[in-house]
Amino acid sequence: MIDPGPGRYIALGDSFTEGVGDPSKSRPNGVRGWADRVAEGLARDSPGWEYANLAIRSKRLRHIIAEQLEPAIALEPTLITLYAGGNDVMDFGTKVADILSEYERLVAGLAQSGATLVLFTGYDVEVSPILGPLRRKNHAYNDGVRLIAAKHGAMLVDYASFSVYANSRMWGPDRLHMSKAGHRYLAARVLDILEVPHEIRHKTKHRAPTPTAKQWALEQHAWVTEWVLPMFARKLRGTTLGDSLSPRWPEPVRVPPKKGLKKLAGKIPDRPS
Repeated sequence: MIDPGPGRYIALGDSFTEGVGDPSKSRPNGVRGWADRVAEGLARDSPGWEYANLAIRSKRLRHIIAEQLEPAIALEPTLITLYAGGNDVMDFGTKVADILSEYERLVAGLAQSGATLVLFTGYDVEVSPILGPLRRKNHAYNDGVRLIAAKHGAMLVDYASFSVYANSRMWGPDRLHMSKAGHRYLAARVLDILEVPHEIRHKTKHRAPTPTAKQWALEQHAWVTEWVLPMFARKLRGTTLGDSLSPRWPEPVRVPPKKGLKKLAGKIPDRPS
């Protein structure tokens, strides 16, 4: 659990933490996500919490180390969440040993801040046989994350073990990012692990209906055309969806305990004193 009383929460990482898959037109970068929900839960339980989110979609470990590590420590956090490495796992030719070496370098740097540190394994998404070879890399990556979390005294959200994500309703149309329901559920689990009371309820109780063979074929074609091929094309070009984006909440904002970050949407307040 975290220390009682308000503190400063800094969220680091990539699209997972930025909030992709949980659209919100009024919020920075057009998304909300589990980290915003966790910040709001912290503030409701103990008014006065501050929050910054430095995560940007598509970032690799090298980017997070170069762009987020020192700024995060400079913000003097009391709570840090980090999800990173998933994009490295999906890149062509990367080796798990190299990924985990960079990951531990990042974790070790954050651990020196003295903040409560929360790490995540990566979910083994069964999207298609096309991406099957990546699952073995993901399994090895998760094993390494578990060991690194224990070594550095970090709390672990073992996302890979959450069976509820076998439900397709927990995923967005690209099948790689959580849907709004998926973000809500994860926020609840993070708050549970932090032992922070909350009122987030999981509403996705039913699985999506099984498609007919024709529907499945159409869905597969649409998914490959709209998501898979553009993703691999970006990889070949060396471009990402996050190239033109900035962090959503680059400076700590004091989270209103009642209306949450929605009250601050559309503006980035000055950093609290």
